[in-house]
Amino acid sequence: MDREAKREIYDAAIRELQARFLESRLPTARMATATAVLHSKLRHSFWTGFYLLDDGRLTVGPYQGAPACVVLEAHQGVCWAGIDRGAPIVVPDVHEFEGHIACDGRANSEIVVPLRNPAGEIVGVLDVDSADFDAFDEVDVEKLQEVLALIFG
Repeated sequence: MDREAKREIYDAAIRELQARFLESRLPTARMATATAVLHSKLRHSFWTGFYLLDDGRLTVGPYQGAPACVVLEAHQGVCWAGIDRGAPIVVPDVHEFEGHIACDGRANSEIVVPLRNPAGEIVGVLDVDSADFDAFDEVDVEKLQEVLALIFG
């Protein structure tokens, strides 16, 4: 998918989320809505969801897709890497990512973007998986960060 088409899809999703988020300020409701909207619009992915920090454990939160790993082993895999580095991570080929946790064997590429609360603390991540190799780029990073900024907004 070309970058301009991808931007248009994300912009439409963000407009829809802004309208839907007027109904509730509850972060869990917003996360659930965000995963549903993104999952329905991002045709280059098959799993969209949150992993949330809970007493030092990274536990699955609202998501769309096949059943997921419930708790991710500490400091392993792409989701924990996003938390440990405090920055988005784009993995073009998950099979080359040391310590990758394969919750679904269809995954070939992945993007993880940290979720921060209003105090700026990382409270979890948004994780999106694709069966395609090299499915994510800087457009995904930029637009998913815009989505996450709305969760606590």
